[in-house]
Amino acid sequence: MPKRGYHHGNLRQALVEAALQLIEAKGPTGFTLSEAAKTAGVTPAAVYRHFEGRDDLIAEAARQGYEIFADLMQYAYDKGQPSALSSFEATGRAYLAFARRYPGHYIAMFESGISVNRTPELAAVAQRARGVMEKAAADLSEHIPPEKRPPPSMFSAHIWAMSHGVVELFARNSPGTQSPFAPEDLLESGIGVYLRGLGLIKPDT
Repeated sequence: MPKRGYHHGNLRQALVEAALQLIEAKGPTGFTLSEAAKTAGVTPAAVYRHFEGRDDLIAEAARQGYEIFADLMQYAYDKGQPSALSSFEATGRAYLAFARRYPGHYIAMFESGISVNRTPELAAVAQRARGVMEKAAADLSEHIPPEKRPPPSMFSAHIWAMSHGVVELFARNSPGTQSPFAPEDLLESGIGVYLRGLGLIKPDT
């Protein structure tokens, strides 16, 4: 009988999908290429026709994740237009929505230890995702007096870090970190405090 790996319709993508399943179940370092091959229904030898090792496979999962993430961020930004404030807040919420809907991709992107500079393609799409949030920050910062205006890259990095922290601590069921508040509420209130500090929204009365 012919080896299954040589007749698989889309072996490369099947391996990525298998890796995403295993990443969710075991973490990015908890599986082998042989396990990925078995999950995809192909022979272990067939894997090496597409990936040199597990890190290459995870990097491709991360690249595909960033593609989805960048599109989602752009959609959120566009949906918030023409309000700079609505667009900025929407990109923050999009981060949390992505982590919930695509946990395997999220882990590959942010928890696997794979550098975004591993390949030019991965670096480019990661920059595209960051660029959407920086654009939203740049739009919003136009409403801040120049002498009080943080650089858009810093502005967006603060919100990215806040979003990431909420995801890691409260949206991914980290042991011992239960919160009496929903992650969405934590993020929204945190962004509100930050924007009030910059004078972009009025203080609560």
